[in-house]
Amino acid sequence: MNPPLRSARDREAILEGLADGTIEILCSDHAPHCDYEKEVEFDYAPFGITGLETELALSLMQLVHAKRLSLADLIAKFTVNPARLLHLNKGALSAGADADVTVFDPDCEWIFRREDSASKSSNSPFFGWKLKGRAGATIVGGKIVWSEKNELVAAVKMKLPPDTFIPPKKITHYL
Repeated sequence: MNPPLRSARDREAILEGLADGTIEILCSDHAPHCDYEKEVEFDYAPFGITGLETELALSLMQLVHAKRLSLADLIAKFTVNPARLLHLNKGALSAGADADVTVFDPDCEWIFRREDSASKSSNSPFFGWKLKGRAGATIVGGKIVWSEKNELVAAVKMKLPPDTFIPPKKITHYL
């Protein structure tokens, strides 16, 4: 993270900006580094942490579960808003759009453990944290490229007509 969010006031300002719409996009550059790169004096260490495995859960916890943002608004900050800014035909489940989807359970509680991490890097301040919300499968271009559990994969194999509305509590959430 550059600049680092050092004070509680800095972190709260970011949360307020996300809640009031000042900050429209959430993303991670997922900046893993080797241990030896981070085990130097602070001023010489490269910026960044491993972030892909925790970004969704931390965002759900700090924004949705804390009642700062609706689930729909959080999803828009990860999908529709960046796609609009970059003029990409992505970020929506609609006819003609790329079928890029993350299936997730917003209420799944889990502990982020170093030994369970898929990353080859281990530079995360969140190891050992109890998190709420977890991705279960990732689909890119209509193909499942990663899945945590086979039963979640079954949820994405449904054939739905375009513009079908499904109440969020009825099926696994999509991001």
